[in-house]
Amino acid sequence: MVSPDVPEEEQAVARPVRRLVGLLRPHRRVVALAVLMGVGGIVLNAFGPLLLGRITDLIADGVLGRGAGPAPGVDFGAVGRLLVILLVLYVVGSLFILAQGRLVASAVWRTNHELRRSAREKLTRLPLRHFDRQPAGELLSRTTNDIDNLQQTLQQTLGELITSVFSLLTMLVLMLVLSPSLAAVMVLSVPVAALLAARIGKRARPHYAAQWSANGALNAHVEEMCSGHALIKGFDRRAAAEERFDACNDAVYQAAAKAQFASGAMEPVMMFVTNLGYVLVAVIGAWKVVSGSLTLGDVQAFILYARQFSQPIVEIASVAGRLQSGIASAQRVFALLDAPEQTPDPRPAHSPARAEGRVAFENVSFRYAAETPLIEGLSLRVEPGSTVAIVGPTGAGKTTLGNLLVRFYEPDSGRILLDGTDTATMTRDDLRSRFGLVLQDTWLFGGTIAENIAYGSPGASRADIEEAARATCADRFIRTLPQGYDTVLDDESGTVSAGEKQLLTVARAFLARPAVLVLDEATSSVDTRTEVLIQQAMNSLRAGRTSFVIAHRLSTIRDADLIVVMDSGRIAEQGTHDELLRAQGLYARLHASHSPA
Repeated sequence: MVSPDVPEEEQAVARPVRRLVGLLRPHRRVVALAVLMGVGGIVLNAFGPLLLGRITDLIADGVLGRGAGPAPGVDFGAVGRLLVILLVLYVVGSLFILAQGRLVASAVWRTNHELRRSAREKLTRLPLRHFDRQPAGELLSRTTNDIDNLQQTLQQTLGELITSVFSLLTMLVLMLVLSPSLAAVMVLSVPVAALLAARIGKRARPHYAAQWSANGALNAHVEEMCSGHALIKGFDRRAAAEERFDACNDAVYQAAAKAQFASGAMEPVMMFVTNLGYVLVAVIGAWKVVSGSLTLGDVQAFILYARQFSQPIVEIASVAGRLQSGIASAQRVFALLDAPEQTPDPRPAHSPARAEGRVAFENVSFRYAAETPLIEGLSLRVEPGSTVAIVGPTGAGKTTLGNLLVRFYEPDSGRILLDGTDTATMTRDDLRSRFGLVLQDTWLFGGTIAENIAYGSPGASRADIEEAARATCADRFIRTLPQGYDTVLDDESGTVSAGEKQLLTVARAFLARPAVLVLDEATSSVDTRTEVLIQQAMNSLRAGRTSFVIAHRLSTIRDADLIVVMDSGRIAEQGTHDELLRAQGLYARLHASHSPA
């Protein structure tokens, strides 16, 4: 745990870093092997300057007549052998570094794959409330852009960080061996560089967070424009949509520019600090050569080490800058993974012994917002095989009642029984397998018409699919399409009209053969003639099934066994069509308002 004395801002950074390390833990063997490969490559490459210094001394001694033996001169044989050794060291060292990069990339790819899977699984466990409050584009940005950015950041920085840290330590040890006094000059630049890196990184972090938050808002707006492009054009709101897009785009640009400027300043500042140390080393080293305390080859090797010592410092600073972007994305991804989930299924779970379709609401209360009551103390009993129509003014809680039935939302109090079993004691999969849904908002995926109809019944045969389509009046228009049931629908289902989409969703629900049907404005998008045909099909297909029909068109529910009139979350009236008309209450007023003058 982070100490309570640590500032909240630092804790906000430490938490995602610890979790990222935790995500890499299952791949610790691959990471450990990558570290070994990196260390091996660094050590092998580190001997290069020593060998170059030795070659320089051999050539200098030979030229100046200080070579060993009776005939002074350059020992080209020794120089050649050292050059071969140097070449082998560099080749093998480079292969080790290459292997390290591949291993790091493998660990990051696997981690990213698991993170995407965790995000996908999390989305299935989130309650419907979460999707009501979060724009689809924002969720899409977190599960795609932010995870992609996190992968790129880890892939680019993890291997570089390992290499830089061990390279820094290796160079420091070798410089101390060659000249402790010169090494002290270079070491003095490290705390200065670290302090500057921390200050610059602290300034860059909020800008990266703002950048990815603005990017999520931009994606949400683009998703809205794509899904509502017809309305945007129809109401001539293109200019307003473009103005909002420009504002979102400008917010991304401003945040990204500030973040890049702050993090981009890190590398040149660090380079300036380390170059100062590099200059001092060159001057002091030259004086030591003149004084005879170091050879020319030793100074050459030390200067090469000093240059290599400063390079990992600059790289670490650059990595720190890039990590700010990854941390900002990690915070957004982990915020999604930490979002409150729906209550888990009960263990052990109960299941009705028989699927009859008997439904009972017992003193059920529910509200979306704590301060705004919606459904209060609702009680209702529905016998198997009966058709219950739910009507009432807009906002009366009709659709919410259907959502409570299938546990899209949980009642605040009271309980709902299905065939004598409290639905809260059933698993959601078991409960929803007994329901067939046709909602106001049609949803079709990219696939064939046959696949869309069979979405709730994966094992259905083509004959079953066609039978369901015929029963719901969808077969007629399907056969007019070029590929019939094999016609592929695009993401927007532009090949079929809104009414035809609704027919396909009705066919999908009926093919599932559920015990209970929930029809939420199932005929709202079809013409009058098709509506009559669907009503006839429903009458035959509802036989033996309990049906809840949520409707605004009162003409569609005249023959319902029970009509429940809701008002302000309560049952205002209930009865048959004729009984409610005679009562001269709310239903009669609604019916009069729908009747032609």
